[in-house]
Amino acid sequence: MSDPSAVLDDLRSEGDELDRLVGELSSDDWARGTPAAGWTIAHQIAHLAWTDTAALLAVTDADRFAGMVEQALANPDSFVDEGAEAGAVLPPVELLVRWRTGREELQRALRAAPEGARFPWYGPPMSTASMATGRLMETWAHGQDVADALGVRRTPTDRLRHVVRIGVRARDYAYFVRGEVPPAEEFRVELTGPGGDLWTYGPQDAAQRVTGTALDFCLLVTQRAHRDDVAVRAKGLDADHWLDIAQAFAGPAGTGRPPKGDA
Repeated sequence: MSDPSAVLDDLRSEGDELDRLVGELSSDDWARGTPAAGWTIAHQIAHLAWTDTAALLAVTDADRFAGMVEQALANPDSFVDEGAEAGAVLPPVELLVRWRTGREELQRALRAAPEGARFPWYGPPMSTASMATGRLMETWAHGQDVADALGVRRTPTDRLRHVVRIGVRARDYAYFVRGEVPPAEEFRVELTGPGGDLWTYGPQDAAQRVTGTALDFCLLVTQRAHRDDVAVRAKGLDADHWLDIAQAFAGPAGTGRPPKGDA
């Protein structure tokens, strides 16, 4: 993706949609628990504000960002929770301003980045478009937690294409982060988008395939739903295993969500 403008526009739209969910919440609502164990709505927004700050440093100050990476490596099991906790204790109005300001500063920095720029991250280095795609994926995923906490059913949009793309591209990472060797062969992925069109990835004649809806695939690779609760299917042993471990995000392997029947 040579011109990142489209994904940056979609990133802004995704943030604005979540902002409309939380912008008028009461203090009690900010304290509501979400499907992420121990995380309230405030934790979800605080995490987004924290990761937007990390992304801004990666784009504008690689040395300071390297310091954040060192902190993460020294405390891999809790650094994400600590970042969310630090923001969640703020008054909701202050947290909301911090999140809004951070995501706008990141927008400006990414739009000003030179063509071909690459930025450090917790996983592989990111291009401008990849960084924006990662932020959109995070915003959508944590927005899903917020929507679930509020009992809101969000209307899926074609912005899911960005989440699908990063989920497909992160296939091998899901194996590496678990100390496993990824399959040598590519899979075919065929997903039905919100508008009914088919989104396809990988060789058409691949022996192993993944099919389903784009929304359910996104819920699976962001670990917002258990595999038993989504309409995503695999053909082939390797593809089947991938659906058990898939993750679209950098960092340690996530624990996922239990099946709804176990809730």
